Amino acid sequence: MAWVTGFPLTNLLLYAVVVLSPSLAFWLVLRGCALVRRWRQRRRPTVADGPPIQVVAADLRRVRRLLAQYGPGTPAARRLGARQAYDALLVRACTAVGVEHRLAEVPEGMDRDIERLRVEEALRGAGLVL
Repeated sequence: MAWVTGFPLTNLLLYAVVVLSPSLAFWLVLRGCALVRRWRQRRRPTVADGPPIQVVAADLRRVRRLLAQYGPGTPAARRLGARQAYDALLVRACTAVGVEHRLAEVPEGMDRDIERLRVEEALRGAGLVL
């Protein structure tokens, strides 16, 4: 500690600045463009790719009511088309809200029905009213 008493603190700080400034300068040159690009992306407002979530939710409720109204004599092609439209709307809602889904991967049948129920519950948990 005897050597510290004769060595002023300002000299130590000046030495640290002189030693570290070239490394900092090179780092800024190498990473500066990426830092500026990230800063600009954070400042830019995000634009949704699809319609507003309110429109998607209204469409989901409408198609869901339509599916519930189909009686036993409804043609299979009409039911299948309505289910596919409902699944597409669920996928759009999941994308807008940020909910994970596997509707595109699961084949039609019982597994798809279960995944549909899981996704509906996840959307309810995210605040979407179905």
